[in-house]
Amino acid sequence: MPSNTNAMGALAAVQNDKSKILGVRMGRHTVEPGLHIPKAEARDEPVVRFDGANTSTKYMVVCLDLDAPHPSFPFLSPILHWIQPGLQAANEGGQRVLRASEPSISDYAPPGPPPGSPPHRYCFFLHEQPASFDGSKYTSGDGAKMGLWSRMRYSLDAAEKELGLGPIVATNYFTSN
Repeated sequence: MPSNTNAMGALAAVQNDKSKILGVRMGRHTVEPGLHIPKAEARDEPVVRFDGANTSTKYMVVCLDLDAPHPSFPFLSPILHWIQPGLQAANEGGQRVLRASEPSISDYAPPGPPPGSPPHRYCFFLHEQPASFDGSKYTSGDGAKMGLWSRMRYSLDAAEKELGLGPIVATNYFTSN
């Protein structure tokens, strides 16, 4: 299984430090850590917010499924579900909503556990984006979507290193099947 030490540490930290919870909205659902959302209700790209966001800083969010294809046998995990760079905080209704100013590196892929599988954990990790980050190096340029094979066994630790990301600043997760 690929190395995801930082992801596991962030998930553990959110249990004790509520200031590290990333606001995630999936359709009509406001995600609290561990909330169950039926997969049919998690089809649309999420809206993220972080009240600790600096309006002059860009952020990047990564979403992973840690339990594919089955929580008791996750040999395909983690599966990448989304990488969105260029998120900037905008004050909307008293909250700091993060809006994208750049194209996604990996388009949002909704939950898709196989039939009969127990719920999977869909985890969101927010990083500050380096000022020198150039997303065009990582996008297809022609609008092509990332294929399934490229998403399997994704190493967040390796991606953090390659993209020059610092520590995870906020996280959240929901479950779905």
